[in-house]
Amino acid sequence: MPTLITDPDLEQDLISRRRTWGGDKFDEVWDGVYVMAAWPNDEHQFLVKELTMILGLTIDWQKLGQTRPGVNVSDRRTNWKDNYRVPDVAVFLNETCAENCGSFWFGGPDFGIEITSEGDRIPEKLPFYARVRTRELLVIDRDPWTLTLYRNNGSEMIAIAKSTFEASSRLDSEVLPMNWQLVGGESGRSMHVTHQQHADQSWWIAIG
Repeated sequence: MPTLITDPDLEQDLISRRRTWGGDKFDEVWDGVYVMAAWPNDEHQFLVKELTMILGLTIDWQKLGQTRPGVNVSDRRTNWKDNYRVPDVAVFLNETCAENCGSFWFGGPDFGIEITSEGDRIPEKLPFYARVRTRELLVIDRDPWTLTLYRNNGSEMIAIAKSTFEASSRLDSEVLPMNWQLVGGESGRSMHVTHQQHADQSWWIAIG
């Protein structure tokens, strides 16, 4: 359940303990409010691994940009820890407007992926991603399974298309040469990822 801590000493002690054992890896700060994220379950980590691998092959190995399996993204160069988010996967293309500042990126990824977990408030992150000029964001909901592709229209992130097992639409990225789709059948349920320019480059991620 949500917990409000008003004791500053207890707050700092709790944050310090999380940092000591590494539990703060996925924590964020929203305009000065410390947000403690639950440690992702096995399925979540599996998806991050698979998607990072695919994007590494199609983007990094082709020298089109850099992929990160989770990275700090802020809207400020100084005092960045006062406001940052941690997308599950982030792609920064060679021509990105974002700046790598070592501990964080100043500016959003060209393409980001958020995988929902219980208690996540991803819709509340959309204004931040629009503000840091994230060009596209793929949100993966798992209950029920839905892929939603958001695109930055210059002021906000707009839902462009969705894919479900019942309506297996293909999501075509305008930022990456990639397509995304949920596909179900007798052989099981999968996320199908394909390269737009190379039909032989196709990956099936078993899910559910």
